[in-house]
Amino acid sequence: MNQQKNPNEPCCPKFNPEPWDEKEHVWNEKLFIQDEVRQIFHIPLNIGKVITRMWEKIQKENAAPPNEEFIMLAYDPSPWKSEIYLTVTKEVPEAKNVKLSGIYLSKVFDGPYNAVPKWIKVMDKFVEGKGKKVKKYYFYFTTCPKCAKIYGKNYTVAFADVE
Repeated sequence: MNQQKNPNEPCCPKFNPEPWDEKEHVWNEKLFIQDEVRQIFHIPLNIGKVITRMWEKIQKENAAPPNEEFIMLAYDPSPWKSEIYLTVTKEVPEAKNVKLSGIYLSKVFDGPYNAVPKWIKVMDKFVEGKGKKVKKYYFYFTTCPKCAKIYGKNYTVAFADVE
């Protein structure tokens, strides 16, 4: 994640889907900071402010991972709220530090954000084919809408926390 200098230049790094498509990840207390975004029927209202606030805390503490290790997860517990998780390399004061552990299956999709319900159905079959059951879904929207337009791809990684 970069600070934008020129409005015609991408602010998000170009995403490489290969390490994420149809992969299994074992996380043992993987460290994130977490915050909440207000939504109306899953449409975020203040996501830019929330991510900027989180990123500034990460930068202040020099806790940003390398671009290829950075993940921003979104989990929607309701149509009115989303939880955002950003990976960090160490605990960040004045932030809600969260550690995720477990087995996560991931699959990469390309398309508009409103395709999430369709992607969940595809993920359900993918997870079932691995003999697992989904406990919870997270989504990694890899670029902002402006950068997706620049790159010509709107990649999203679905993560299934499985048992």
